[in-house]
Amino acid sequence: MPGMGLTAIGLAGLTISYAGIAHTFIDGMHALTGLTMFIGLIFLATGILDGGISTSNRAKATTLVILSIALGFGMYAFTMNTSNFVITLAGILMAIAFPAIIIAYLAMKHPNFVKPIGSIVGMAAATGIIVWVAFGFVSPDTYMIPQQVVVEEPTEEDVAPAGPIFAIEILEGSAEEGNPDYEPDVANVPQGHTVEWTNADSVPHTVTSSVDFGETFDSSLIDAGGIFTLDTNDLQVGEYEYFCIVHPWMIATLVIEESKEGIKVIMPEGAAIPEEGQIYYDPQIIDIEVGTTVTWDNLDNTVHTVTSGDPDGGPNGLFDSEMMSAGDKYEFTFTAVGSQDYYCTFHPWMVGTVNVE
Repeated sequence: MPGMGLTAIGLAGLTISYAGIAHTFIDGMHALTGLTMFIGLIFLATGILDGGISTSNRAKATTLVILSIALGFGMYAFTMNTSNFVITLAGILMAIAFPAIIIAYLAMKHPNFVKPIGSIVGMAAATGIIVWVAFGFVSPDTYMIPQQVVVEEPTEEDVAPAGPIFAIEILEGSAEEGNPDYEPDVANVPQGHTVEWTNADSVPHTVTSSVDFGETFDSSLIDAGGIFTLDTNDLQVGEYEYFCIVHPWMIATLVIEESKEGIKVIMPEGAAIPEEGQIYYDPQIIDIEVGTTVTWDNLDNTVHTVTSGDPDGGPNGLFDSEMMSAGDKYEFTFTAVGSQDYYCTFHPWMVGTVNVE
């Protein structure tokens, strides 16, 4: 009886572990339950050899419990387990179990035939296992060899920003406590934009949501010159404080706002010709709120640019569309209050102004 009980307990735990039901068992308890099962088998075998197989109602009930547990968890394990070796393991267990049952039966009923028939059955089982394993390594269907999972690297198209870019810079020297760190420190971003942090410092930093220590968003380490992007479509409207795990005094706030309707500026046909009455940017002067995205659409039949600055002083580096062919569009989100002039580097008489309130 102790042997049957221990075997049942150990078998249940072992089956649970390999069925993947309990993570704890997988991490360590499967070894203990396996040991318990084998100890139970030793007691069980000792009891059988000492006094034979019990035919009492208690023994029969225990046997039914063992079979029920084994069949129940075994079926779950074989149907829900995704391991490539489930069928192989089942075949090996059957190749061991069936000869053992046959030999045990002969030992009780026909002891004279135990040796010859037991030897034949044992060799047949051993041969079957060896052939099964050998063919698993050399046959076209190499079921004994774990198949390597090919992980496709994401392409540039897969990781392309989903919306207009809202730029935030991790400032140089921000690793030193007390220095300015994220610019802007409070970023008001319309929902649907893609926030892009650029590390302009010489040491690694992170962009990690504070309240849940990175559950909402976490960049991991951003090396010097590295970029981290965040699609705000995945965030609810509201405030999100974030910090740098490496330098926890670096704290800033990301404010996700309701999407604002953008504004369009067109470059009409003939904008490249400097003549009286010609419209170059339409409208030439626009008034917008912080967080608004402006889209420039080149409807002319030649190339143009949208470059922050003025023809006399040159570009100031805030934004630059570079060369826009006919039909091209360029978007930029204004994140700071102020007035910003811009022009076309190919046709410097083309000027415009964006007033941000």
